[in-house]
Amino acid sequence: MHAAEREKKILELMQATGFITFQDIERNLDASPATLRRDLDRLQKIGAITRLRGGAQLAGAEGSERAERPLGGVPFHENIDRFPQQKARIGRAAADLCAPGETVIIDGGSTTLQMCPHLEALGLSVLTNSLHIVSALLSQASTRISVPAGTVFREQNIVLSPFEDDGIGRFRATKMFMGAAAIGPHGLMQNDVLLVQAERRLLERADEVIVLVDSSKFKAPSGHMVCDLDDIDILVTDPGIRPEDRAMLERAGIRIIVTEPGKDQPREAA
Repeated sequence: MHAAEREKKILELMQATGFITFQDIERNLDASPATLRRDLDRLQKIGAITRLRGGAQLAGAEGSERAERPLGGVPFHENIDRFPQQKARIGRAAADLCAPGETVIIDGGSTTLQMCPHLEALGLSVLTNSLHIVSALLSQASTRISVPAGTVFREQNIVLSPFEDDGIGRFRATKMFMGAAAIGPHGLMQNDVLLVQAERRLLERADEVIVLVDSSKFKAPSGHMVCDLDDIDILVTDPGIRPEDRAMLERAGIRIIVTEPGKDQPREAA
């Protein structure tokens, strides 16, 4: 494929959302990373795109017309009612991983939200992009709350920005807690490329990555990849996890914590 054909394909891939990650470009085009970077450089020089860390956006994509588009995936008000008991236990187990006085990132999601009732006594500093999590933590006088700059996406009640000036560059956390649309052999997936771009920037600010997913999230890869399995340190899930999924995580060196119904304390996977 010639350079002009690759550049046309890159622009076509960006039309739906206005954004694309470099990993998505690599998956869709048969060319070396160095070649694809030169393609992006040429597109930026002619004013067709703007390069971002880990990807690119169409020129003008920061405008309100694109910023107001709905995020891909299930709206938060629908997702919160899925597997509520499993999510509550996972959130409790995740909160138990926090040490008093820590600085942590809690990514938006219906499962990460379940951590909030158990954090008040810890005196944490929390960076979150979720307005639901902000609301849940507001009554906790000892919990310090920070939010990044960006656009509010109403379906998820989340603040997202793919840009470098969102205020998180000076933030450093010992742990990041996050969910996923799906998780499989290729890594952790989300449904929207803008969410992927924002989450990757948050991942760079944390020393340890902790994923909170109920067992229904282990399925065939779909969507956009946020990170490889090797980037995950701990995964908290429910007893419904299949043996083959547990083996997949163990091969990647991930510490697995499985919650137990009716018990306050989770257990390590055998």
